[in-house]
Amino acid sequence: MSPIFITGIGTGIGKTIISAIVTEALQADYWKPIQAGFDDGTDALTVKHLISNKQTNIHSEVYKLKMPASPHIAAREEGIEINLNEIKTAISKFETRNSNVIIEGAGGLLVPLNEKEFIADLIVQLKAKVILVSRNYLGSINHSLLTAEICKQKNIDVLGWIFNDQYLHYEDEIVSWSGFQKIASVPSTKEINKDFILAQAEKIKPSLLKALA
Repeated sequence: MSPIFITGIGTGIGKTIISAIVTEALQADYWKPIQAGFDDGTDALTVKHLISNKQTNIHSEVYKLKMPASPHIAAREEGIEINLNEIKTAISKFETRNSNVIIEGAGGLLVPLNEKEFIADLIVQLKAKVILVSRNYLGSINHSLLTAEICKQKNIDVLGWIFNDQYLHYEDEIVSWSGFQKIASVPSTKEINKDFILAQAEKIKPSLLKALA
């Protein structure tokens, strides 16, 4: 099973929606190993409700933490420490017919998981390929390029960018400056539902398969 890790330039930039689209496009498995905060439901449940295919397996979280905070703080609040080896062991035991698993991260690459390890370290441990999610807001170019630099420093295998909410000319600039290709651009919408996810999945599938080739 080949892991594809969905990470972004920060929190609240649409990783769960993009994860649902990519999961639908590949009819892959989905996994969010670390969920911090679930009063409004988990990201896994959101993806489950948004996809249409019957092939996807939604795998259970390894850490399901109550506090909506940085994972290392949420874990500390419950008297536990996030262990990357436990996450690595969990994925090795997945039973599935699918060749890909979409892994959704928490926040960005330098979100701390414990006192010394970050999301970027988890990606390296899992030997995952990465899709970077970017979204237009004041400061997003800086955050996008910083994210790209961390990937280069860590020798992370980046498949490319998926831009969320229409970037206009920002997209080409970020692609040029980062050196990572554009996979897709997902438009803004008033309603995110199964029809939207399916339509976007069909739209991005050719470029996604090309990036994976």
